[in-house]
Amino acid sequence: QVPLVESGGGSVQAGGSLRLSCAASGYTISNWCMGWFRQAPGKEREGVAAIYAGSISIYYTDSVKGRFTISRDNAKNTLYLQMNSLKPEDTAMYYCAVNTRCVGWARMRGDEYNYWGQGTQVTISA
Repeated sequence: QVPLVESGGGSVQAGGSLRLSCAASGYTISNWCMGWFRQAPGKEREGVAAIYAGSISIYYTDSVKGRFTISRDNAKNTLYLQMNSLKPEDTAMYYCAVNTRCVGWARMRGDEYNYWGQGTQVTISA
């Protein structure tokens, strides 16, 4: 099990920004594909953004394109999600996840991601 610890969630007003972080303690993430998922109450889990191992390719779901930026700092073994122009519909629990083999990484199917963090809550008020 790879311990992934998310942080940076919180409550902000619409139009605001948050930066989520996901630290992989004790592990080197440079060869892994990683992603952010979210799940709102009563809704299915949704893939938000994913980044290939070498950061050469990135995927965003349509609803966050132009507003969210996924990045990684391999030296710090940390994944980030910069979220700008937040909307109430972005309210959800956000999870980071690892796809160690990078199989189907951009499909963002949850069953293709091996390890998951505990989640961090993001709440956007109108």
